[in-house]
Amino acid sequence: MTSYQPIPLQTLHDNHGRRFTYLRLSITDVCNFRCHYCLPNGYQGDGEPEPLSLEEIQQTVTAFAALGTRKVRITGGEPSLRRDLIEILQVVTATAGIEQLAITTNGYKLPQHIDSWAAAGLSQLNVSIDSLDARVFKAITGHDRLREILSGIERALELELPVKVNAVLLRDQLDQLPQFLAWLRHTPVTLRFIELMQTGSQPDYFKRHHISGDVIRQQLLQQGWQALPRGPHAGPAQEYQHQEYAGRIGLIMPYSPNFCSSCNRLRISAAGKLHLCLFGEQGYDLRHLLHPQHQAELQQRLQQLLQLKASGHDLHQGNSGAIRHFAMIGG
Repeated sequence: MTSYQPIPLQTLHDNHGRRFTYLRLSITDVCNFRCHYCLPNGYQGDGEPEPLSLEEIQQTVTAFAALGTRKVRITGGEPSLRRDLIEILQVVTATAGIEQLAITTNGYKLPQHIDSWAAAGLSQLNVSIDSLDARVFKAITGHDRLREILSGIERALELELPVKVNAVLLRDQLDQLPQFLAWLRHTPVTLRFIELMQTGSQPDYFKRHHISGDVIRQQLLQQGWQALPRGPHAGPAQEYQHQEYAGRIGLIMPYSPNFCSSCNRLRISAAGKLHLCLFGEQGYDLRHLLHPQHQAELQQRLQQLLQLKASGHDLHQGNSGAIRHFAMIGG
């Protein structure tokens, strides 16, 4: 009698020993904010194809889950501009194998949305807030909605959703740190400072405003903040905590040595292209495989493409790849 041997779980892995359990899934290129570092002139539709349908999203997530993906982040553009966002969240939550469902949003009308998102299965909320000064926030984004966004975050915390707040680190905004620290003393969120990264449409802006996140890191260490270990499906941030603060701080520093060695995430654009790196030279079209009858072929193609993933990006050489702005594939 032959004893039963379980079939080993397939995993997405590359030639550099990295496993990929985290999918960033863009569902739209459209954004209604005009952030200086991304879309200073607002979203300019330039003939992009229709975004993935609900059925195509389901096939995508099913394939990734079968290959070991355990965390999905819904991104954009601004994902709340999709009228079927609730259905998308429900589809992802219902996919066997998916353990965490997150969303990154600019927070537009967050108080009106957050309850329904939580009911649909959302397990983590990321909100972009580059300043807690309402005037500066409006100047950066083009919208005077800071108070409403903060209200939405308060509601998310009442619903016991983990909340992360993303702030792009800009040279002329370093004086914002004390205000953020005062907020974190009593607010249990993780504030993540993200180094400004060069894109194809903003090389001059990058030269004027980029500053290393190590400036913040040194200040935190001097003030008694301590680094935390990374979780199994964590993103790229190194997080810090302090016993006197309810909140935490994370630093995302893509220009630091060995930044790519712990990469565990892949990206699907709103048009159905696999991006092996945020700053890769191209996306690989999968849309023709996003049908139930092609599931096996889709999974095989994903495994094949992973072998093309480079060991790291070329940002240090000023090469931002094919990305023109972060709304293209959700950052």
